[in-house]
Amino acid sequence: MYAFGEIEWFDYKNAKLRQLETELSKLSKDYILQVDEEEYLEHLYSKYELVQLKIDYDSEYYEEPRKSYQKENYRGFARNREIYEFRISYNFTGSPQIFRIIPSYRTVARGEIDINLRNSSVSFSLTLYEQDPKEFFRRKEETRDKVFINLNNANMHVKEWNCLIKPKISEYFKLKKQKYLKENSFFEAIKLKVNPDTNTIFTAPTVQRRHIPKPEKSKSKNYSSEPIVSHEMYNDILNIIYESGKSMEKKPSLYKGKDEEGLRDQFLFILETRYEGTTATGETFNRNGKTDILLKYEDGTNLFVAECKFWYGSKEFEKAINQLFDRYLTWRDSKTALIFYGKQWSPWRNFIFI
Repeated sequence: MYAFGEIEWFDYKNAKLRQLETELSKLSKDYILQVDEEEYLEHLYSKYELVQLKIDYDSEYYEEPRKSYQKENYRGFARNREIYEFRISYNFTGSPQIFRIIPSYRTVARGEIDINLRNSSVSFSLTLYEQDPKEFFRRKEETRDKVFINLNNANMHVKEWNCLIKPKISEYFKLKKQKYLKENSFFEAIKLKVNPDTNTIFTAPTVQRRHIPKPEKSKSKNYSSEPIVSHEMYNDILNIIYESGKSMEKKPSLYKGKDEEGLRDQFLFILETRYEGTTATGETFNRNGKTDILLKYEDGTNLFVAECKFWYGSKEFEKAINQLFDRYLTWRDSKTALIFYGKQWSPWRNFIFI
């Protein structure tokens, strides 16, 4: 794409406003009348707001160039001339769509760029015909200045947009809400019978508590009368650990500077208060070692065994599995899990995975 050369600011602004109106038009009457207005408007604003682009020129990166050959006539003789094609990359922060905008006030310049949304980087190509370091650095700076010359001009529209969008969102939403409130008042005035499916518009929705499964006795009493963890409860345990881990990602104070034991206690606290008739303990002896998390029934029977580890790669993963089966599990322990904590350098995006 051409840097700051894809769509005029006026057209981009109007297209985004139409998109906003379309999104609001698809909301149901019940949703508009029941949703927390301030929360929803803030959500919508965060979705449509723009953040100024900043390019980190200190993060400049380029690899060995792609080499090709071009035929040319040199003093009456045909020869192949070497061509070096470099890809120069920079990290950036901000809204990537700004790279597409043609600002109202701009310097006429055209330069092609590539945007990588996965690692938030922008790059341009540079072709060199000679192995000349001075020429390389001169061309690199020249091309970089040309490509990003309209960055500040495009960023000037960000403040304009954010000041425009907040009242627009509120205006669109309130118009629809007032329309539906007026309609309901009219229906009430003429004593129109309200459809049961939409009756909730006059009352706040009831918050329903999530069902929490319990351990149950085995139905095969001829073979065992010990409590067992149903598949429903086992899935609930795994899900609550996973969802708790996702929630912790947003609260750095819960995991920053903590070791395995400190992180484990966060999950132990949730498990030991969640299930009726059970207790959860940490660093508890089971078979030949101390397991990190042990969920027991009120009669002392093991229900769930888990081991916590920091992620150090696939080899350590195999060791952890072997450790779990060889040291901590008995033949009765059929419901178990490995909980891994992913550090910042890990390719795993979630803080916790099972």
